[in-house]
Amino acid sequence: MKNDKFAVIMAGGVGSRFWPVSRQSFPKQFHDMLGQGKSLLQMTFDRLSRQVPVSQIFVLTNMDYVDLVQEQLPQIKSNQIVAEPAMRNTAPCILLAALKIQKINPEASIVVAPSDHYIPDQEMFERDLDTAFGFCQKHPSALLTLGIKPISANTGYGYIEYDSSGDVVKKVSQFREKPDLETAESFLMAGNFLWNAGIFVWKAAAVVAAFAKAQPKMSMLFATGLPKLNTEFEKDWLATHYTEADNISVDYAIMEESDQVYVLPAQFIWNDLGTWGSLYQQLDKNQSDNAIVNASVTQISSQGNMIRTTEGKKVIVQGLQDMIVVEEDDILMIIPKSAEQDIKQIRNQAMEKYGDAIG
Repeated sequence: MKNDKFAVIMAGGVGSRFWPVSRQSFPKQFHDMLGQGKSLLQMTFDRLSRQVPVSQIFVLTNMDYVDLVQEQLPQIKSNQIVAEPAMRNTAPCILLAALKIQKINPEASIVVAPSDHYIPDQEMFERDLDTAFGFCQKHPSALLTLGIKPISANTGYGYIEYDSSGDVVKKVSQFREKPDLETAESFLMAGNFLWNAGIFVWKAAAVVAAFAKAQPKMSMLFATGLPKLNTEFEKDWLATHYTEADNISVDYAIMEESDQVYVLPAQFIWNDLGTWGSLYQQLDKNQSDNAIVNASVTQISSQGNMIRTTEGKKVIVQGLQDMIVVEEDDILMIIPKSAEQDIKQIRNQAMEKYGDAIG
């Protein structure tokens, strides 16, 4: 029986807030950040392959990471790896993937998911994904996103405001930028706001039509390359023309421009693993509330720390409270957990002193 479900995994980011583990040459999605024996990319692939045939899962990534994708996902063929010749945010690569999939199957439904999120509840995720695919099948013009019920007034996420009326799937009223604390608290009190997880489900035809309406210049650009997509000439066309596409996110490009946007309040547990602090929250803690990955730790009067090293490193800490201790290759970083939002700046300062290679 023909399966119309396709998946697109977004795996082109650098993840600089997880420096020094995540670097330009080896970003976080290719690391086993949780110490579970699989990279975040592999975990995302396994999660989606429960519903989508392996041959219908595409990975969007940077040209520099093609070898890493092939190494970590030997199940997929080279033509399932879509390599961007330049970074142009999420809109151009999502349109490119949708056009490629539409050529393969005009009736395709697509889930687009980041490669670096952690979703431990597989069964609940599958139920929500079933609901999302079913909704788009019944409403073929819909652009559906999955929203996460907020558990705190988090200022690090964008928010989705929705119309409280309606059934399980809600009509989106508007997208809201990352708020200040007071605004985030008001969102939480209102009860009709969700965190924007960046997970989308739509028919290929619907997203292509949305781009044609809201981003005609980009649509016309890729239309010129349509005959070459999924052929041996695709790579050369992209190398010549991809940089002509606007650098814009899919949220700005179509989601905020369409009147066919819906949200499914997800039931599954979700963590975007955006910072060392979010990783700390997700990991199991020992009796001293320390989260430890790979290291063998001797702790003396030390609580609330995030400690990650290369495999088998022996670490002794005394009097350490609420710190991030990360060792990777020739770099050791020790900073307060409260400074996790400064890591990009710390990385830049280190690169000025030691050179770009450590970035």
